[in-house]
Amino acid sequence: MSKQPVIDVQNLSVSFDEQKVVKNINFQIHKNEILGLVGESGSGKSITSLAMTGLLPKNANTTGHIQFSGYDLISINKKAFRKLRGRRIAMIFQEPMSSLNPSMKCGLQVAEMIAQHQQMRQNEIKKKVLALFDQVKLPQPDLMYQSYPHQISGGQKQRVMIAMAIACQPDLLIADEPTTALDVTVQCEIVDLLKELLQQTGMALLFITHDLELVAGMANRVAVMYQGELVEINQTQKLFDHPKTTYTKALLASKPKKGNRLKRLPTIKDVMDKNIPEDVITDQQRRETHQQLYQQQPLLEIDNLSKTFYKYLGYWKGKQKVKAVDEVSLKLYPGETLGLVGESGCGKSTLANLILQLEEPGEGILKYKDKNITALNKAEQKRLRKDIQLIFQDPFSSLNPRMSIGKAIMEPIIYHGLAQNKVDARQKTLALLREVGLSADMFNRYPHEFSGGQRQRIGIARSIAVEPELIICDESVAALDISVQAQVLNLLNRLKKQYGFSYLFIAHDLKVVHYMADQLYVMHQGKMVEHGDADEVFYRPQKNYTQKLIKAIPGGWE
Repeated sequence: MSKQPVIDVQNLSVSFDEQKVVKNINFQIHKNEILGLVGESGSGKSITSLAMTGLLPKNANTTGHIQFSGYDLISINKKAFRKLRGRRIAMIFQEPMSSLNPSMKCGLQVAEMIAQHQQMRQNEIKKKVLALFDQVKLPQPDLMYQSYPHQISGGQKQRVMIAMAIACQPDLLIADEPTTALDVTVQCEIVDLLKELLQQTGMALLFITHDLELVAGMANRVAVMYQGELVEINQTQKLFDHPKTTYTKALLASKPKKGNRLKRLPTIKDVMDKNIPEDVITDQQRRETHQQLYQQQPLLEIDNLSKTFYKYLGYWKGKQKVKAVDEVSLKLYPGETLGLVGESGCGKSTLANLILQLEEPGEGILKYKDKNITALNKAEQKRLRKDIQLIFQDPFSSLNPRMSIGKAIMEPIIYHGLAQNKVDARQKTLALLREVGLSADMFNRYPHEFSGGQRQRIGIARSIAVEPELIICDESVAALDISVQAQVLNLLNRLKKQYGFSYLFIAHDLKVVHYMADQLYVMHQGKMVEHGDADEVFYRPQKNYTQKLIKAIPGGWE
């Protein structure tokens, strides 16, 4: 590691309208070093990265110094900064779909970046783009060059963003939550790719995440932010083995771990207040619960269900047959949480859509309460919509931005005739807000006025408003930071116990699914490759694919 840092952040503070959101932080990153920057949403991580790239909004007031290659990035003029940004300082954003131009082919977007900073001919630029796509391990670089963002997977979009970021061989790469929405195997591949690129180029890397475990296997040092302050910075192993601050200890404690299952996950507040829950679910209690569960008639029964799509390849090539769900069978019982895991594109969400009747049924049998639901009339479908609800991954996009959250929750109550009048519906809505940990005075607020965790609670309130029996949680905690995730998981378990809900819990975070699930199904390329008791599948997986998924868990399964 070189003595002279690539970037040196000195007493950096950022405020908006006299509210200080980053408070006198100091850190350095050296050549060929990965610094992990961790903390909850709102801790100031992304604001710090935007200050380092000159992308803060105009109303931001910034003080301190950011020394980079002889420049102070706080006082540098905009024209000089534009020459650095993209060329010597590059950034990978959290959501590649919103960062890529949907109307422009992927190859041309990377080519545009190269043309802006380097004097090269068009044919040379294309060759370089194809070489970059090969370097970031994108399959069929020629095809990827001609593809639009919506035509490729989430992991592939993130690789395009990485190719764009390293196109000009930057000295500093900032990766802001680059793997949050990706499944564990793709997440592992992206982390390995970034480490490999670091070895090849010698650049410095700032890796921003809310997940301490993710940086455990990749960062040289870790810095922890809390409420705008840098509360701890140390070499990775030392920080994990001997965390100095209560907050760092709280971050480490908020994730489901191997061993006895806690009835309630500890939250950041629990650890900070030294009020860590200790009640565990014993093996005997688990066996007794399962014995009662599986003596019942299944609530949902699927037998050899298949769904085929046809992908149009062009006039001469015709259509390609894609079997998204391939002879899937499962049983979900009243009061049970059935966990469903698998990589992106394996068919999890298609299966959920078939259960919800949002996709035309294919071959096989799909029974709910022992009744085939693949050929229902409109009245029967309306009842099914009430009985089976969905909690989305992104609550913001599933809520109407022009409708107050109170009205959004009231709407299904009124539609399904569960209130005598609007006054009654309002009272039920206020009770639901309190039930999910929100206050009654939030009734008239709009979705943009809430945090991600609060919006997910609104989504949960809307789902349980119609008194369903089965709730499908489709990646419903994937985008939440660790402490908020723990709060939402605790809420889901409490509501399940209180109301007797059944959950189909779909997620790519295997630790979370294991914590929630009674039985676990593993899906791969449209097929169910393994299923059984959640503990049996996790601790003693029989199939190579399941073993691969567990091996890819960030930080290991500890």
